[in-house]
Amino acid sequence: MLYFLYSFLYSPVMSKKYRINEFAKRIGRSASTVRRWEQEGRIVAKRHLSGQRYFDESDVRQVLQRPTGARAVVVYCRVSRAGQKDDLESQVKAMEAYCLSAGIAVDEWIQEIGGGMNFKRQQFLALVDRINHGEVQRLLIAHKDRLIRFGFDWFAHIAQQNGCDIVVVNQESLSPQQELVEDLLAVHTFSCRLDGMKKYKQEIKEDFPEYPLRQIKEICE
Repeated sequence: MLYFLYSFLYSPVMSKKYRINEFAKRIGRSASTVRRWEQEGRIVAKRHLSGQRYFDESDVRQVLQRPTGARAVVVYCRVSRAGQKDDLESQVKAMEAYCLSAGIAVDEWIQEIGGGMNFKRQQFLALVDRINHGEVQRLLIAHKDRLIRFGFDWFAHIAQQNGCDIVVVNQESLSPQQELVEDLLAVHTFSCRLDGMKKYKQEIKEDFPEYPLRQIKEICE
């Protein structure tokens, strides 16, 4: 997990050319959406000499509507399942009230549905990329686990190295206990599965010594 976050947050910042799929990921959209925008004239792709389209950071700024050098204040809200949309709405309202009372001007509100242990959340990854590029000045969340279930302190340290201050409002009521139970159960189940695989792999190896190790692994999995 730490290696995964490290690879995103400590990759070198440079002027980069993006293929359409990379550009879509960079702005938190799908490739089909980018193609549609291009057809509608909302965005114009640049071209290599070969004719292949590409986008760069100026296109990113255009889509995100931020001038060069501007750094955004972002609020990120998350729940694990689609059935928790009421919880997500409550989370957003609570964050709106907090920002209003604290006099914080928010540039962007991000709402996402996905598990806190899922590091492949589309909008989460797009947010990580933007932090890595120094584009986020402040990130506000209701509770630590709304952003990431494990490794928050490490994540916050790396974000700070990229000029991003993470503000945790600590709205404990907006961190459903049921989610924690489900996530811990998933970890426990996976751990038990690994232990079980080791046990049965050894038994199969002893009972069927003629089987190669690779085939034993396939049987266990």
